[in-house]
Amino acid sequence: MAKADIVARALLREFRIDEPPVDPFELARELDVLVVPQRMDDDVSGMLLRKDGSCVVGVNETHSRERQRFTVAHELGHLRLHEGRPLILDTDARVNYRNSLSSMATDREEIDANRFAAALLAPEEMVRRAAQRISFRTTDDLVRVLAKQFVLSEMAMTYRLMNLGIVSGPAH
Repeated sequence: MAKADIVARALLREFRIDEPPVDPFELARELDVLVVPQRMDDDVSGMLLRKDGSCVVGVNETHSRERQRFTVAHELGHLRLHEGRPLILDTDARVNYRNSLSSMATDREEIDANRFAAALLAPEEMVRRAAQRISFRTTDDLVRVLAKQFVLSEMAMTYRLMNLGIVSGPAH
């Protein structure tokens, strides 16, 4: 099991969360992280700013509710997994900061933060339990019902189900 999964599971256990949907905004409050919805360029989903022991997550208020939830969870992943960098800007475009940390594998950090977010918002045990309770005829039906239950986009739920080996490919 990857570190991102272990850290996400520990956070859920710490706050005794065992039923969906997981509220990343509430978790941020519990962790004393201020979440600030704001207008950002469409290719920027969020950012994490750390200064003097305080943390602020900015989230693009123009994005869908599901995307904002994933973004906040992703930024909490950076907070829990990646110490050091005072500003992390998550954008579809590549932003490179020229400093002593620029040689670090930030792509790996993004992968880790995404994995953390998926494990936080759709924990394996909860997803498997929910999938067993649902009667469905097609993969599309399963994805649609679980996405609604976990408040994720259907695309994010499809990837999560594929990564967990519950479905073999994208729903059509």
